[in-house]
Amino acid sequence: MLKSGNCKEVKVFHFPPDSFTTETRVAGKDLTDSSNARRTNDEKLGSSRKKIRERQMGTLAPVMEKQHSFQGEFMEEQESLRCVGANQGRKGGALEKQVSFQSGNVEKHGIKGRAMEKQERATMERQRSVRGFVEKQKSFRLVMERQLSFMNGGGERKKKNESPGKRGDSPLHIGARTGNLGKVMESIRCCNGTEELKQLLSNQNLEGETPLYAAAENGHSLVVGEMLKHMDLETASIAARNGFDPFHVAAKQGHLEALKKLLETFPNLAMTTDLLCTTALHTAATQGHIDVVNLLLKTDSHLAKIAKNNGKTALHSAARMGHVEVVKSLIGNDASIGFRTDKKGQTPLHMAVKGRKEGIVLELVKPDPAVLSVEDNKGNTPLHIATKKGRTKIVRCLVTFDGINLNAMNKAGDTALDVAVKIGNAELVSVLKEAGAATAKELGKPRNPAIQLKQTVSDIRHEVQSQLQQSRQTGARVQRIAKRLKKLHISGLNNAINSATVVAVLIATVAFAAIFTIPGQYEEDRRKGPLLLGEARIANEAPFLVFFIFDSLALFISLAVVVVQTSVVVIEQKAKKKLVFVINKLMWLACLFISIAFVSLSFIVVGKEDIWLAICATVIGGTIMLTTIGAMCYCVIMHRIEESKLKNMRKERSKSRSFSLSHMPSESEILNGEFNKKRMYAL
Repeated sequence: MLKSGNCKEVKVFHFPPDSFTTETRVAGKDLTDSSNARRTNDEKLGSSRKKIRERQMGTLAPVMEKQHSFQGEFMEEQESLRCVGANQGRKGGALEKQVSFQSGNVEKHGIKGRAMEKQERATMERQRSVRGFVEKQKSFRLVMERQLSFMNGGGERKKKNESPGKRGDSPLHIGARTGNLGKVMESIRCCNGTEELKQLLSNQNLEGETPLYAAAENGHSLVVGEMLKHMDLETASIAARNGFDPFHVAAKQGHLEALKKLLETFPNLAMTTDLLCTTALHTAATQGHIDVVNLLLKTDSHLAKIAKNNGKTALHSAARMGHVEVVKSLIGNDASIGFRTDKKGQTPLHMAVKGRKEGIVLELVKPDPAVLSVEDNKGNTPLHIATKKGRTKIVRCLVTFDGINLNAMNKAGDTALDVAVKIGNAELVSVLKEAGAATAKELGKPRNPAIQLKQTVSDIRHEVQSQLQQSRQTGARVQRIAKRLKKLHISGLNNAINSATVVAVLIATVAFAAIFTIPGQYEEDRRKGPLLLGEARIANEAPFLVFFIFDSLALFISLAVVVVQTSVVVIEQKAKKKLVFVINKLMWLACLFISIAFVSLSFIVVGKEDIWLAICATVIGGTIMLTTIGAMCYCVIMHRIEESKLKNMRKERSKSRSFSLSHMPSESEILNGEFNKKRMYAL
């Protein structure tokens, strides 16, 4: 219901433009009927009001529901529509006035005709204004909808352009990585033509991973099978930046079902290798995935004989990592690979004795105990290696085998017992002696001088190479630290320059204001005294002269610093240090002069009776300032002395060009030790 009296009590309805036209026609029709029937004013008003309300309620019933839903989203539109309700209330009042006006002048036909014309014109104008207002509301609503659609569309475009994650995955990558088969199938169906589909499946993210790689890495076999239907061997074997292709990464993670899907479609994937010539079998054996190893051996038993660039086979890696079941499977497939050696001449047994699992040693020796006597390039048997590594349990296991040579000598002329004595392991010495081992000296086989010399030269060469390597690493660390220190120095200089500028401006401001706010003020009336107009009343006092001189010096020194700071741009670090050095000394003088100016005025302010206060202020201030400036001078002098010493040390080191292996400073030592004792210094 509408109330024309108060705008706050109006219930807001969204009126269609046609409703106002209909109401006006009904009102006109009621007026004509009432004039012809010559009814009383009360009956005419009652009937017109009743019909208008009925029409309004019938028309607004469906509109109210829409208005309530729209009301929660656009509060501003509600406010504007409330004014529409008020206008409609005023319209109802206008219609009542029309009825009363016509009923009061029903006998005057000429006047009635002119009045009707005026009323119709006014009604039409109001209808036009209301229609215009409603159209504005519609346009406002359209604008708001466009803005919302633009915002939503912009967000969608932004999300579409952004790479989901740091890896730069495409939607197909994400679907494959999460195992979303429906999303993967939808992406494949959306491709138009074979070329577009091939490009989609071979698309690589920032890490070089294809969608098939992502699915294989996470073991989503259904997704892998679906993508394999639409790709060739070349696309399926695209490797990522880490050197692994989808088949390798599935073997590394132990995803058996994904590997089966890949082998069913492309059996040749089992023969692919990475950058180090590592097969998928080698990768799976290193990780200890026995099911994958069995599957690959069933696919091609010769995979176990393929070695890496360093000569190590899958059995080497499995034995070193301690995977007993994998070792059993590989030995059971082909026992001859137990004698395969790498580039160092070491067999899988040499690798196994470096670990701690006796079961692997037993499995490797079981097919042929002769493997116990195989020597590497330095003449070391597995017993030598186990002793050198200090593996007491492994040595106990080895000495129990029949046919083992406990006194075998390597190229350095050492037996296993000699090695145990050298490393100082008393328990190993006891175990070997109990088993019947002896030293080379006890066996009456002195070392060959040529072999001994060769071994000494080899040790020296190894030591020199180690020193050079550590020297290069230390040099790289020193360079990194030097860059960090340089950044810290530059940052400190910039902070000092900025602080000096701020202090200079502050001192200049204080010094300028102090000259015009002296105690006693100035002579304002020339007729009242002997002083000139504007002359300070304490101008003839000696403390004032001291104040004037030192205040002026502080002012002009500070202004000079401000001019230099705002005019000079220094890039080189040495020049910047010199600039800061000069500016700091000028600021010391400015602070000292402003302090003297303050103390001199204190003798006038306190008066002759309390002059002891000024003396105390002078003593305290002088002590503080002189101590501070003296300490700063001491720091500057010490810094210069230490800097000169450091330069001399650098010259000596640059001449020697060598660092002692016994003292290779670490990063923390360089930062906190003798290389960088000064965490702060004065300029």
